[in-house]
Amino acid sequence: MVYTISGIRFPVLPSLRSSTFRRDRTATSLPVFLRRNSSRKIHAVKSSRDSDSLSSAIAESDKVLIPQDQDNSASLTDQDITPEDAQNLEDLTMENEDKYNISEAASSYRQIEDGQGSVVSSHVDVSIQSKKTPVSVGKKVKIVTDEAKPKIISPPGDGQKIYEIDPSLLGHRNHLDFRYGQYKRLRDEINKHEGGLDAFSCGYEKFGFTRSATGITYREWAPGAKSAALIGDFNNWNPNADVMAKNEFGVWEIFLPNNVDGSPPIPHGSRVKIRMDTPSGIKDSIPAWIKFSVQAPGEIPYSGIYYDPPEEEKHVFKHPQPKRPKSLRIYESHIGMSSPEPKINTYVNFRDEVLPRIKRLGYNTVQIMAIQEHSYYASFGYHVTNFFAPSSRFGTPEELKSLIDRAHELGLLVLMDIVHSHSSNNTLDGLNMFDGTDGHYFYPGSRGYHWMWDSRLFNYGSWEVLRFLLSNARWWLDEYKFDGFRFDGVTSMMYTHHGLQVAFTGNYNEYFGLATDVDAVVYLMLANDVIHGLFPEAVTIGEDVSGMPTFCLPTQDGGVGFDYRLHMAIADKWIDILKKQDEDWKMGDIVHTLTNRRWLEKCVAYAESHDQALVGDKTIAFWLMDKDMYDFMALDRPATPLIDRGIALHKMIRLITMGLGGEGYLNFMGNEFGHPEWIDFPRGDQHLPDGRVIPGNNYTFDKCRRRFDLGDADYLRYRGMQEFDQAMQHLEEKFGFMTAEHQYISRKNEGDKIIVFERGNLIFVFNFHWNNSYSDYRIGCLTPGKYKIVLDSDDALFGGFSRLNHAAEYFTSEGWHDDRPRSFLIYAPSRTAVVYALADETEPALADEVEVEEVVPEPVDP
Repeated sequence: MVYTISGIRFPVLPSLRSSTFRRDRTATSLPVFLRRNSSRKIHAVKSSRDSDSLSSAIAESDKVLIPQDQDNSASLTDQDITPEDAQNLEDLTMENEDKYNISEAASSYRQIEDGQGSVVSSHVDVSIQSKKTPVSVGKKVKIVTDEAKPKIISPPGDGQKIYEIDPSLLGHRNHLDFRYGQYKRLRDEINKHEGGLDAFSCGYEKFGFTRSATGITYREWAPGAKSAALIGDFNNWNPNADVMAKNEFGVWEIFLPNNVDGSPPIPHGSRVKIRMDTPSGIKDSIPAWIKFSVQAPGEIPYSGIYYDPPEEEKHVFKHPQPKRPKSLRIYESHIGMSSPEPKINTYVNFRDEVLPRIKRLGYNTVQIMAIQEHSYYASFGYHVTNFFAPSSRFGTPEELKSLIDRAHELGLLVLMDIVHSHSSNNTLDGLNMFDGTDGHYFYPGSRGYHWMWDSRLFNYGSWEVLRFLLSNARWWLDEYKFDGFRFDGVTSMMYTHHGLQVAFTGNYNEYFGLATDVDAVVYLMLANDVIHGLFPEAVTIGEDVSGMPTFCLPTQDGGVGFDYRLHMAIADKWIDILKKQDEDWKMGDIVHTLTNRRWLEKCVAYAESHDQALVGDKTIAFWLMDKDMYDFMALDRPATPLIDRGIALHKMIRLITMGLGGEGYLNFMGNEFGHPEWIDFPRGDQHLPDGRVIPGNNYTFDKCRRRFDLGDADYLRYRGMQEFDQAMQHLEEKFGFMTAEHQYISRKNEGDKIIVFERGNLIFVFNFHWNNSYSDYRIGCLTPGKYKIVLDSDDALFGGFSRLNHAAEYFTSEGWHDDRPRSFLIYAPSRTAVVYALADETEPALADEVEVEEVVPEPVDP
């Protein structure tokens, strides 16, 4: 079906059901914000401008009142159940399963852990008031869900375990204990005034547009506005038709009753805005909590869309979300540029064409960029204007849900590249100056402006900003079934200098001092609490280049709470190395960079991401082969020495990065086969204030696409590089070496240019020498037995020269070599990477069991 909205046409995917929210949305026509007993006021702290603002007292003028639904009278908070209560309850019985609202009862769980972190008890004897089935006080009930873990936000711990893990932190105990004190104080305030993090992070059920049986309620926090009115297609944009009322806490509200025939007062697909009289003048803004927005043809600003499709058009999620894999193999993707054609691709095409490719390549996770709506396409999705709206460039919300559902059917996790580090400075379609004041959602003055990104910086000490951002993270997990996030720009968040013009050396004084934005760090701790508590299988990855200690340790132990740190230093190191001659490559330097990560803090390693592919930079393939890629990648032409070198090193760099770099691995789409050229979004000339002009590209999409046809073409050398990447992913899938506890580097020989290491039960041998091949080369090992080759970068299938016999068997001999108790002899050809495994673990040999789907490509220009 296609809807036409004042000239805007967008498709809607037919579906079967609506989304189910956790709480009742019944509204009344009362113009005031408070719906319950007025004695139960819920206050919010608006922070001071100082970094320790969360410790300030609650000022009456800064309070924001949030209502509780009328019939949700027995709601639970984080304070209602203690661990002591939970430990005594093991045998709860189920009653009225078919009538009980499971989602409402989720807060009745409390995860209890023993000393080793194992769940001892997850059931709690509580009194719960169900809307459909009353449960008497004290009756035991068993809540049955399809989750492996209970959905409960764990209470704060003592925050002291970080000192056991890293005693060096004791020298900065004052800072770390203060940070944890701020975090605990804020958790207490949220429990006291909001009913806990669970309720606090459901802001989208109160703010923005909420539908009930009797009508639609619209609420907006805009304390700086003098007056406000809801305008749109539904009332012919009449600012006098639906004037909003403001309460003493700065929240504007209006209730629109259903039409006489029972239809909603605002039709699905209507354009809507809020008109406000602000200190900066009359302003029409897209609602801050809008769920969809579109750009009309010929118009620059976006328009907010009231999005509430009929039940039969809503997507029904049919497939369960996969459990979190032990190791992440991430395929970083951008929907718009995922087509071989020079165009903006769609959610539907990505679902049907790209997801099966990702699965076939052997990745288990897809990370999608640029989901949150952004008015400037060339920002790569990082200048967000509408935080709750999926980008309309690629399709509708239902089509995005269908994409995620299909990924889950394929067993793929779907991570979202979420941007909470900054916001677009647009005032017409973004949050900037929303209520006419500079310090509404953002820090006022220079502290709220990122001079390099030309964007606004959130005030993480503001109560309502915390509600907005925490609810935003939860929205994407709850409504769209994303499996987690890669948090963008976390270094910029955690420091007042934003990591700009600062070289982090690892000195702890760089992390724990006046330059640290404690409010931002505490927000990240709260976000991880919400995500991991309510979605136990969800994954969080933080993009941090600083190496902040405790970053990937649990919040209960005093950490920031991320599952993984994005190991950004590796990609920078490879670019640095590629600028040098082969003889200047230092094996020890490579190994140190790959293994330099904090104990017990997991990392996602990558040789290159989208950053290295952007215009102004070069991919690894382009660094290695440059212009020769234009003329010598066809198999019917002889390769040049530059091509042979580039293909060989491209494979070696990626395998050693996966083998030593971390517990997860990431690749940007297309880089697996050495995608030629760079990424350049369509853009016009840019005129700078000083009169200079940065030339555009005439708005072409030629370099804003992915030539997957090149990797599939069996007559091009790209195919071999793609085959190797696929074999590499399947090797990790079979042996799980990235998360193996055993890792030992037995050789890093600068003269031979050889690196040998053990990861799990595998032995990796890298010969980076440009000329020397070594016969009868002895390598050490731990386990005795017969070894065989399971991956060989020199295989002809991978564009190599087939210098190794894969049928050969390698028998260990006793005796110490390279500090290993045993060893065996191998042949190590120049510029090759070879992986050996015990023969009894290789049946059938991995190289033989990887099935590759044959593709008959159309002729392409190499």
